[in-house]
Amino acid sequence: MDVGVDIVEIDRISKSVKNPRFLKRVFAPQEVIYCRARKNSAQHFAVRFAAKEAVWKAVGEPRLLHRDIQVRNRPNGKPEVIFPKRFSRLAKRVSISLSHGREY
Repeated sequence: MDVGVDIVEIDRISKSVKNPRFLKRVFAPQEVIYCRARKNSAQHFAVRFAAKEAVWKAVGEPRLLHRDIQVRNRPNGKPEVIFPKRFSRLAKRVSISLSHGREY
């Protein structure tokens, strides 16, 4: 299994998500709804952005876009990655863990 790791500054993403083009390019509509519904939405956007970057690096699929990598939580809280059907073969290669602090 390939490994991808990424970390981002919450402040940087907090500024970026104010741009509708950035949101549309990077996040699925369900992710935007989920993150905006959270008290500290910038943390949730940032951790998902970092997860997307890590997945993108790990799978090495040049046609895969950030918005194709959807990060969501299962009912038990465990995060998972969802791909569009055309990339479903990648799902078996991916397992993620999310973590964040005050700044990252």
